[in-house]
Amino acid sequence: MGADCRYELAQAAYVKLALHALKHPATAVNGLLVGRLVEPSSSPAVVSVIDAVPLSHHPHHLPLLPTLELALTLVEDHFATQGEGLAVVGYYHANPRCDDTDLPPVAKRVGDHIFRYFPRSAVLLVDNKKLEEAVKGKSRDPVAQLYTRDSSKSWRQAGSDGSSQLVLKEPSTNVVLADHVTTKKWEKIVDFDDHLDDISKDWLNPGLLD
Repeated sequence: MGADCRYELAQAAYVKLALHALKHPATAVNGLLVGRLVEPSSSPAVVSVIDAVPLSHHPHHLPLLPTLELALTLVEDHFATQGEGLAVVGYYHANPRCDDTDLPPVAKRVGDHIFRYFPRSAVLLVDNKKLEEAVKGKSRDPVAQLYTRDSSKSWRQAGSDGSSQLVLKEPSTNVVLADHVTTKKWEKIVDFDDHLDDISKDWLNPGLLD
């Protein structure tokens, strides 16, 4: 379904997932992507990813479906009240090792789960080497690789034919990310694990990028 779709990644969503990965470099991290299908009849169709909700940095939490279901319910309920047609449209994942660029089985399982609700869902895998270059101000390319589910129900890396299905909505996004890194904004990002440990911590991260 994703082969005929373009994904536009807003600055807030992109910076949050990058800061989440930077805060926990020694462990895998993951989160949900929130957005909407904005041009379903165009070719390609366009999915606008507006926000990211950081979920986990504890490896033993990543495969647990009950935790994921709880997070999905809370996220869906919250954004449904916004009246903007927002829903969970995908998932992001960052591996702990800098040289690990393989999409792990857990990411595929979560992607499959979200696909049941949103057939144009995407999975973004953070490329840690590209992230390192971006925060040094040496690259404006996206630090994540897009995966979409094909007709055989397998998750395939997009763009192998040279086309770009993943675009940053604001071209200066990596510059903004680098600025947030210099002010150590990554220290302040809260994920769902943090919230479960201390409910006073808000997984929506209001004001984080102000």
